[in-house]
Amino acid sequence: MVKIEEAKKAGGKKYRKKIKETIEGYKNLTEEDKKCLHIYYGYGKGKTTCVMGLIMRALGARLKVRLVQFDKGYEGKNEHYSELDTLRKLKEAGFDVEFYSTGCERMNEDGTFRFKNSDDDFKEAKRGLEISRDLILNGSQDLLILDEAIAAVVYHLIDKKEIDDLIDLWKENKRFEFVLTGHKLWEGLEEKADLVTEMRKVKHYFDKGIPIRKGIDF
Repeated sequence: MVKIEEAKKAGGKKYRKKIKETIEGYKNLTEEDKKCLHIYYGYGKGKTTCVMGLIMRALGARLKVRLVQFDKGYEGKNEHYSELDTLRKLKEAGFDVEFYSTGCERMNEDGTFRFKNSDDDFKEAKRGLEISRDLILNGSQDLLILDEAIAAVVYHLIDKKEIDDLIDLWKENKRFEFVLTGHKLWEGLEEKADLVTEMRKVKHYFDKGIPIRKGIDF
């Protein structure tokens, strides 16, 4: 059993000193240097769930949020992303949130997915890039999230240089927090980010026969 004296020493003076130095140093940063690039990636479940939580936190702090989704569009009837209904209701309630869904319907009538890219898929990915560029240059947001932008590269909808160019453009316009999600990093991408979190699959219920479920997975 840990003694009280030992518990008091845990994370003691050195840790408190580090926190104090960080807080004091942060005060001296420029507003641009305070803005960070986040990357949430990996083949585990949780990337979009993570950024939706970040959106909730940002809106709770009354920040302005913009979300661009890549390869997550729909034909106007079947929307497979329940979180968007929540965002609509938050917007109606007065929170400053806008979202832009790009991409084409991927779900087949039998519940399986269409993996092959069509011409329209490529057009929609380019539209996502154009929206992203405009928001970086002209948007009034405090937080901009490009959900599945990295995945769009992995699935050959856009080129990795186009994402690298967006990051460079953001660095020239660092007035907001910037977030990217996707599956796999390419060489040099990690070095550009201030925060990188990997979502690694350990177990998934799909492997024992449980499919995606509304409200839990979409």
